Formats: sequence, C-alpha cells, structure tokens
Amino acid sequence: MLQPKSSNRKVNHLNPEVIVQIKAFIQGAVYCWVKNRKNEQFSVRDLFGGENFEWNGTPLIHLYEKHANMFKKEHEAAMKDAAKDLGCLLKDVLITDKRTFTKDDAGFTAGYTWVGDEP
Repeated sequence: MLQPKSSNRKVNHLNPEVIVQIKAFIQGAVYCWVKNRKNEQFSVRDLFGGENFEWNGTPLIHLYEKHANMFKKEHEAAMKDAAKDLGCLLKDVLITDKRTFTKDDAGFTAGYTWVGDEP
C-alpha cells in the first residue's frame, strides 16, 4: 500500500486483460527490486528504463504500441507517453500492494521506497 494513499489517473485504450498482465509484470519487478535492493528508492526508469528499456516480448510493449499505432505518435513521443502510463500503473500496483511504500521525488519522476513491513 502506498502511504499516503493517493488517487491516480486511469490508463485507457487497452484491453483490461492486458492491464492485468502489465500490472503482474510490474509487481514482479517491484518484488525483485525490494528483495535485492532493500531500502533503495526506485522509479519507473530504474525498473523499466536504462538497461531494461527493451520492452519487446513483455506486456509493456502494449503501452508503446498504443501510443505509436493507435495515436500515431513518433517513436520518442510514444515512448515518453508509454512511460507516463507505466508510471500510473506502477502507482496502482503500489496502492494495492500489501507492503507499505513511501513516495518521494526522484528527479523528474516519482520515486518509491519500501518501508520494510512484511506483507
């Protein structure tokens, strides 16, 4: 659960089943981060950018394809907007997680830190 609990915008124009798959993928990445990097802040770019930017073969590709194909955006704009959607979905995952997370500033994005309680 994200503390303090806050509202979030909804990600639209994707099949609800795809959203479930994306959230499961995000949950796995969060659990991996928490297990291996306790007490370290993370953000979307830490989990899914940098070395992990290749979304082909993962459910995340649907976010990019939504913006590139449905909304006819150029590559850079599609990536930027897909990352925004991913940030909203990450926040959704953390709001419903049994663990407790705090939200802080991580530069140009939100950063989250697990506060250490067990699920």
